Amino acid sequence: MRKLYPLKFKPIFKDKVWGGQRLHKLFGKDFSPLPNCGESWEISGVKGNVSLVQNGFLEDNNLQELIEVYMGDLVGEKVFGQFGDTFPLLVKFLDTNDYLSIQVHPDDKLARERYKSKGKSEMWYVVHADPGAEIIAGFKHDVDPDTYLHHLENNTLKEILNVEEARPGDVFYIPAGRIHAIGSGITLCEIQQTSDITFRVYDWDRPGQDGKLRELHTDEALNALDFKSLPEYKTLYREETNGSAPLVDCPYFTTNLLNFNRKIQSDYFFLDSFVIFVCLEGDFRIVYPGGSEKVKNGEAVVLPAEIKAVELIPDKPCRVLESYIK
Repeated sequence: MRKLYPLKFKPIFKDKVWGGQRLHKLFGKDFSPLPNCGESWEISGVKGNVSLVQNGFLEDNNLQELIEVYMGDLVGEKVFGQFGDTFPLLVKFLDTNDYLSIQVHPDDKLARERYKSKGKSEMWYVVHADPGAEIIAGFKHDVDPDTYLHHLENNTLKEILNVEEARPGDVFYIPAGRIHAIGSGITLCEIQQTSDITFRVYDWDRPGQDGKLRELHTDEALNALDFKSLPEYKTLYREETNGSAPLVDCPYFTTNLLNFNRKIQSDYFFLDSFVIFVCLEGDFRIVYPGGSEKVKNGEAVVLPAEIKAVELIPDKPCRVLESYIK
């Protein structure tokens, strides 16, 4: 069997009522003939939206087929044992020209009981934010279900939510159960569990693309919501040039920010997992045993688990998200 190599995938573009044009302006993504693009799914194992390989001899094979053939060599023995032929993470870029709905996602237990699915915990890295752009994450203070429903019924829900001004480089971890929304004028990278279950809490009384109000999931959301507040919702981190800054370390994935302007060596002998690189700024080459692969701004790549050491060589200063499963 031929050896694996760093895999890039064809983006899956999603037309959204709140989508914009910045994925083309920032990353050169061609989502025509769509009028706008709200989401670009870079790596997906979601049923009905499984990514196709873009590069190398495996071009046009889908990700699920690759896992069936290469198994642990691709995703890691432990990961394959846990998830089988489903790739466990979904990586996407989002671009907002309007507020997304206020929503919440179920945890693994609720999703398994109700939908025979995984839950959905996710993280955001803000790439671009217009001045004054807002992100909603969590409640401002602890609330009880009755208080929450009172504000929901009176269209005053935003009054009890934690609203933050978004800035480039901001990171938010959104575990299952946390109420959240992305405001207008934001482009971000999202890394999440492979699940597409969303409970829509409030949609700003706007029509969907068919001209009708979209369905709300009030009862489902009540069962999923965590009503407790936190003193801080934004992830605090210290970025280091030619170093790695830890961002998120949760049961579902670990993500670090790599900032480098010279060649760096990355070793993964301690991992039994694939590694995902998402290029947020700059361009670089992955040099691995047997070859190299160019990664451009706005691209994501999967490094197979069997490749344990690579060099990352920048063509210009780079910021790259590095994600894997422990």
